[in-house]
Amino acid sequence: MIETPNFTLLGETTHFPDVVHCETFLARAPTHKWIIPTHRHAQMAQLFEITSGTVLAKIDDATINLSDGDFLYVPAQCVHGFDVAPHTDGKIMSFPQPILTSIGPTSNALPSALDRFFSGKVMPQLASLTNTLSETLNTSQMFRQQIAVGLAHAVLGTIASLAPSSQFMPSDPRLADFDTLILQHQKLGLSATDYAALLGVSTGHLSRLCREATGRGAGAYIERSTMNEACRLLAFTRMPVAEVGYQFGYSDPSYFSKRFRAARGQTPTQYRTAFAS
Repeated sequence: MIETPNFTLLGETTHFPDVVHCETFLARAPTHKWIIPTHRHAQMAQLFEITSGTVLAKIDDATINLSDGDFLYVPAQCVHGFDVAPHTDGKIMSFPQPILTSIGPTSNALPSALDRFFSGKVMPQLASLTNTLSETLNTSQMFRQQIAVGLAHAVLGTIASLAPSSQFMPSDPRLADFDTLILQHQKLGLSATDYAALLGVSTGHLSRLCREATGRGAGAYIERSTMNEACRLLAFTRMPVAEVGYQFGYSDPSYFSKRFRAARGQTPTQYRTAFAS
């Protein structure tokens, strides 16, 4: 069985180059002879905005035809590839996971809306935001990264508002309660069994709810939530790595680093250095 490649940016396994990355189809697709092979990104969501030309997107088990004025949103871990018509142009915007998990105020609906792929039309508000974000990333102005993060949040919030209504809430309301409990008790390092007891369901039933909604069991769901929040703290605070681990119930810093590396492919220190570089 051939494993689907996991990239930061397409064809690149080095660290992510900026707080947000923006490039064009004209800059990326010709180097791949206009055929971008099937791949996925473990820690990054992407927005594809077509300004001219056509793209045949193959994403999971779906095929989507994109043309002038269309967008496609692709969450992390979603397998995708493209057949791009020569000379097609548009933006490819890449958002690392801490950008998504740091959007506030906290909402159960927004991450649910951004957890699945979807396409639509680029409205004037969205076009204005992506243009401003792209222009900001191409400058060296003071506080450029902070401005870019704020604009990225605005872009993602706008994209979420355009998601199909079926994506705005988890498939079972108990998952929303589960998300709230994880946030409330993240310092305690609770197990799936502990959370199931708080929700009044069996551990097996909680795992089935998680798997139906995300393809992950309850334990993996908890760890994904924990590591997403750890990424946010590493990226946007100066909290020592050991203290970040303590925030999530890891009393042993080396074990936290081991679990973080298993989930993210690099140590917490490497992640922080890469994100800030």
